[in-house]
Amino acid sequence: MRPSQSFSRLIAVILIPALLVCATAQSTVAAMVATERVVAETTAAADARGKVATFLDREDVRDVLERWDVDPAEAKARAAALTDAEAADLAARLDSMPAGGNSIGIIIGAILLVFFVLLITDLLGLTNIFPFINKNRH
Repeated sequence: MRPSQSFSRLIAVILIPALLVCATAQSTVAAMVATERVVAETTAAADARGKVATFLDREDVRDVLERWDVDPAEAKARAAALTDAEAADLAARLDSMPAGGNSIGIIIGAILLVFFVLLITDLLGLTNIFPFINKNRH
């Protein structure tokens, strides 16, 4: 056996049990929870669920769901089955979405994608589009 193999095995024998012990060690802290905090979290969860339900009740949203072959009643049932954290996350994302979509961003992204594809093919020598790329290969 080579010295490097024996050293590697020694390191493995030491590190594997150490990593297992570190991975299973957890600390727990228990504390009293204030009533105001519980009420605030419950109220926030109810507000988030209400916002999602209101969003799904809109006529334009129902039209889009039906266009995508999604039953609006099933979408409402699934939204009702979300956890409090998921409902809050969804409600926050609803607030941050642009009203009419961002078609300018999509167009700019498509243009950049085409540019980079052409640039890479030019660098690889498959095309000859950009004059600023040095094509002298030996």
